[in-house]
Amino acid sequence: MKNPIPQYTFYKTKYGSELLIDVVELKYIKRFLSENPIHTLTYYDITFITEGEGSFSIDNQNYEATPCDVFFSQPGEIRSWDTNHITNGYALIFEDRFLSSVFKDSLFVQHLSFFGWDKSCSKLHLSDELYKRMLRLLQNIKTEIDGYKQNDIHVLRALLYEALMLLDRTYQNEISVGIMNKESRNIHISRFIKLVDIHLREQHSVQFYADKLCVTPNYLNELMNTVMNIRAKQYIQDRVIDEVRRLLVYTNTSVSELAFEFNFSSVSYFIRAFRQCTGYTPLAYRKEHKP
Repeated sequence: MKNPIPQYTFYKTKYGSELLIDVVELKYIKRFLSENPIHTLTYYDITFITEGEGSFSIDNQNYEATPCDVFFSQPGEIRSWDTNHITNGYALIFEDRFLSSVFKDSLFVQHLSFFGWDKSCSKLHLSDELYKRMLRLLQNIKTEIDGYKQNDIHVLRALLYEALMLLDRTYQNEISVGIMNKESRNIHISRFIKLVDIHLREQHSVQFYADKLCVTPNYLNELMNTVMNIRAKQYIQDRVIDEVRRLLVYTNTSVSELAFEFNFSSVSYFIRAFRQCTGYTPLAYRKEHKP
């Protein structure tokens, strides 16, 4: 693939022994993004804006960023933010394994409303009271990290858990009221979404995912239709097209390379499928949307 999007991985041994959580000031991150602000991460990131105003983009969704704003991004999402006008803030970053190893629910992080597959928005604006409380929590986490010893990991997990629960409660109250319900957290749906994210480049059939989940294709289609009002086949197709859109906008990968990478039987079939979904040919979409 030409011009791949830069991907940043977690610096696990920054403090000596492995530690999968950190708090970093944005002013130190900005220097890595000065030439190319577009990037992806291999870990979870919660960014708190403290100084400046500018744009913040996550997966083709553009937001205005001001102090008291928080942005949530998951591994693999394409991010970009205005390093010239957003002057400072904090990034609370962690790997899934930091928490999943101690919870019975291995999908604990994915079940948070702002990291869920059906999240409606990647931005949250905090009240002054909660904003100050979160900054104190971040400072406490940073203090624990700076003096980190192996047996301090439970304190760090407790502090991160508190931060996530406070944000999750606020997010649900502000954004997700009436959207989420117990049924929509069905474990089969969550696993299906995760499997599609992993295999969308090579596997487009409902049968493949149904087999992985040990259910029938009909059951998976009915479940998706009931919970998300979309059939499983359509969801897979939409995810493939969304990923192709991202690569058309943020890379120079050729149409033929994209057709091959996403396992289409021919370039002409790929172009036809893309046009049916978007109303554009791939090249026309790139010309219209590329920054």
